Formats: sequence, C-alpha cells, structure tokens
Amino acid sequence: MRIGCPKEIKNQEYRVGLTPMAAREAVSRGHEAIVETGAGAGAGFPDADYVAAGARIAGSAEEVFAEAEMIVKVKEPQAIERKRLREGQILFTYLHLAPDRPQTEDLLASGVTAIAYETVTDAAGGLPLLAPMSEVAGRLAPQMGAWSLQKANGGRGVLMGGVPGVGPAEVAVIGGGVVGINAARVAAGMGASVVVLDLSLTRMRWIDDTFGGRIRTRYASRAATEEEVTKADMVIGAVLVPGAAAPKLVKRDLLKKMKPGAAAVDVAIDQGGCFETSRATTHDDPIYIEEGIVHYCVANMPGAVARTSTLALGNATMPFMLALADKGWKKACQDDPHLAEGLNVHAGKLTYYAVGEALGIDVISPRLVLR
Repeated sequence: MRIGCPKEIKNQEYRVGLTPMAAREAVSRGHEAIVETGAGAGAGFPDADYVAAGARIAGSAEEVFAEAEMIVKVKEPQAIERKRLREGQILFTYLHLAPDRPQTEDLLASGVTAIAYETVTDAAGGLPLLAPMSEVAGRLAPQMGAWSLQKANGGRGVLMGGVPGVGPAEVAVIGGGVVGINAARVAAGMGASVVVLDLSLTRMRWIDDTFGGRIRTRYASRAATEEEVTKADMVIGAVLVPGAAAPKLVKRDLLKKMKPGAAAVDVAIDQGGCFETSRATTHDDPIYIEEGIVHYCVANMPGAVARTSTLALGNATMPFMLALADKGWKKACQDDPHLAEGLNVHAGKLTYYAVGEALGIDVISPRLVLR
C-alpha cells in the first residue's frame, strides 16, 4: 500500500503523522511511504531520516494526496486538505467530528473511508490512540494555567505552590480520566492544592489510594462542582464522552461566580469544550478573557511539545497503521473490533452514532459496512 504523510498545516502544529521508525516498519513489509518534504522538521525529523528509513520525499502536499492510498496525519484535515481527498482513499488521523459539521460534510462528500484515532478502543474499554495525547495535554494543562494566572496575562497573580506564609493555588480538575489524572499529578507536583471531581466512586478510590490523599476527590454533583469551581484559582476541564461533543459543565452563570482573574483551561476544546464560554484558540493567541476569567482553549495543546507528542503518538498508532496497510481497511476492521470502533465515515455515509446524534445526521451501522 502507498502510505502518504503530508505536513500538518493547522496553526502552529509541529507534530507529524508518520515517524521515520514507522516509515521503516511499513517499508520493511513491502509498502511505500511517501512523506511531504519538511513534514517531520517541526518534531526534529529531517527529510534525511525518512530517506534513510526507505521513504520517498514528495515535493508537495498535492503529490502526497494524489498518490497515497492511505493518508496518515495528526490533526483533522483542514478545508484545503479535504478537497484533495478522494473516493476509496483511507484517512487515518484525529477527526473530532462531533463539534465540526463542515469537516463532517466534506468527508462525506469526498467518499473517503475515515478512521478516527480518538474512537479506536481497546479490550479494557480505553482509548489507546487518544491516551498518549491526553497524557501530554493533561501534563501541559497546569503549566499553561500557571502562565495564564500571571498578572501580566490578566490572571490573579497567584503562584501555584505559594511560598512560606502564603497558601498555594487552588486547582479544581473536572474529570478523573487520563487527562484529569495527569493534570492533577502535575498541579500537585507544582505545589498546588488539588481536587478532582468525578462521577466514578471506583476512580476516586483509585486516586485516593494512588496519591495517598495528596489529591482530594469529590463526587461531581452540581453542588460540589459549583463549590469547587467558585473557590478555585484554576479550573481544568478534562471531561470526555468518546466521539461525542463535550458536555457544558461550567455554564456562564457559574463562571461569573469564579474569582476574578482565575484561569479556565479547557482540554476538552477539541470536542467543543466543557465551559459554555469556551472557543478554540491557537498557540499564537492562546488566551482571552471573558466574564473576568482567563480562558486557555488551545485546540492542539500537544503540538507545543511536538517531538515528545509525535513519538508518543507514533508508538500507539503504528500497529493499527500497519494492520490497515497489510490487510486493507475492511479486513483490518473485521479482524479487530477495536479498530472498527474508529470507523467514522465510509463512502459518503456516517458510521459513528455519537457524531450523528451531535450533528443530526443519519448514521449507518458499521456492521453493515463491514459485512
């Protein structure tokens, strides 16, 4: 199979969908890897690394899209990229379709078979291709929140760990999944007072056992959420409903009750955000202030640490990418029901129910597609 990897064009996105190691593995199995020139430069992988791995360097994105049978990316295809997709082509990348009608409609119109990293599952019920980036984003969130809290950025001017005689920042993390745990771990490591709000008693027991009480937990009732959010210096939104739009857990009325200059870091922004006032920002212009609260809502947070993120993502995606190349998308999905969960679009039909529910678009069962 001809596997194509174009350079990412989303604002300040430096990750790359195919590492030289993955390209070498694909070539060793008899496949062809076509990589756009400069695609890996932002992550520290020059063209020479891909050539050494046996890949061919293409002079343009148009060449990659025209020749490849499977396109491997990191971020969702931008409008100009979606015009280059064609019927029968495989697209393997993050999609986050639920809050993105234009992208969904373009993919349906293209006839492409689109498999989304974020909805591929594993035997334990996890999301193995989302988890590495969730770990990165979770660990970045307190750093970005601490920067947002600085007075020069419009924040409260609170230091995360405080100093002797002055208390630390109060950090509330909404959601105890992969993002939330990593955010809580780093925030606590910075010396902040941290609470994680979650609905799972099992998860809260695990947090308590793991961190020995250094991170508080509370059941995420409306009353508890309101209490913790209003007293926090920083709130990190870390909720996820796989493939679906994020629930709006912090409404504008609650935001108005927060401390002036508090930071709201919305890691769920890829799925629409969990603060009612959230709107996607970029690394170029990462924050804005609304209702007196500093919002950090960068939609590709892991892109800030491109090399770490690329290597972590590549380790997770490579086995699935090789299965798709070795077997073709249909046989690979028939053999692996967890990969089949990643199938979001095929031949003009939507195949993921949460996206259809969010956008009001009819969905065909993936079982019918895979027969």
